[in-house]
Amino acid sequence: MEITNTIQYVGVNDHEIDLFEGQYVVENGMAYNSYVILDEKIAVLDTVDAHFKDEWLNNVKTAVASRQPDYLIIQHMEPDHSANIAAFMDAYKETKIVASAKAFVMMAQFFGTDFKDRQVIVKDGDTLSLGARTLTFLTAPMVHWPEVIVTYDSLDKALFSADGFGKFGALDVDEEWACEARRYYFGIVGKFGVQVQNLLKKAASVDIQMICPLHGPILKENLGYYLGLYQTWSSYSVESEGVTIAYTSVYGHTKKAVELLAEKLQKKGCPKVAVSDLARCDMAEAVEDAFRYGKLALATTTYNNDVFPQMRQFIQELTERNYQKRTVALIENGSWAPTAAKTMKKMLEGCKALTFLDTEVKIMSALNDESAAMIDALADELCK
Repeated sequence: MEITNTIQYVGVNDHEIDLFEGQYVVENGMAYNSYVILDEKIAVLDTVDAHFKDEWLNNVKTAVASRQPDYLIIQHMEPDHSANIAAFMDAYKETKIVASAKAFVMMAQFFGTDFKDRQVIVKDGDTLSLGARTLTFLTAPMVHWPEVIVTYDSLDKALFSADGFGKFGALDVDEEWACEARRYYFGIVGKFGVQVQNLLKKAASVDIQMICPLHGPILKENLGYYLGLYQTWSSYSVESEGVTIAYTSVYGHTKKAVELLAEKLQKKGCPKVAVSDLARCDMAEAVEDAFRYGKLALATTTYNNDVFPQMRQFIQELTERNYQKRTVALIENGSWAPTAAKTMKKMLEGCKALTFLDTEVKIMSALNDESAAMIDALADELCK
């Protein structure tokens, strides 16, 4: 696939995968992106997942025609992008590998060799001339591995952004970018907001007309939209006004309380109410909603003097990703010694800039007039 008259797409679509990284549901598959830059010298950027070695090598061969690649640029050593390095280097024995020093350490770990006699080690700001264009390398440590670099092409003004600006979904499926990009970001990159901010600052110093990520579509139009979302996400700012309600329920009583709260919020004009049954939903979507909206209501039962397992997992998912700058409401249920609210608050105590609402709903087994009134009061607070 031609991106420009000198940049070719040689990646692949994966519709065989069910769980990306062994945990993220990807109903529309995944794209593993790889690119060839054709100039006086040829550079190939990244490889693809091991299952697609032959398809990828054929794509590269077609793109370079009778020529030999001069460089294989490795931006990220995660195996969905690096698995075919050894196969490529065996096929093209004169090609040199361009990567960070840490990437070569990982190559030795994965392949038993760091290709020492074929290394080009690059640091932040280093350049490489291909002829008509110069490539500039920017280090992007912990976006989202420590060895990551991104590459800027001065001729086509393209930023090859590694896992930055990636999304779930194969390229031959038509779907909204933001939903799956947001789920991808907060699931995989979300912990490293400070590091993403650092990369955005570096990227702001160059004229970017196109973003070429390692997952998802090439972005050419309305780049301010995508850059703006990354600025919001990486600074942990609120993207949209609304309330996420995440709950677990054993016999349905906590669920009834959540349904009552959602109904009252909608009647009071809340712009968006997103409800997730944590025992049944895609956990990554619940995490995505918690970061997207400014307010979060957590509702669960006391379980083994703790909280229900899926609620514990959900809160851990949030805290691992530096959840912050949000308003939180708590609803607990228990038949003899409810302690879930206290436990949830303690689990969140390390999060920055959280505001807990004054109304804390306590349900003793099932909703009654008193706890229903507390739900109404909680809805009022959430709608302020």
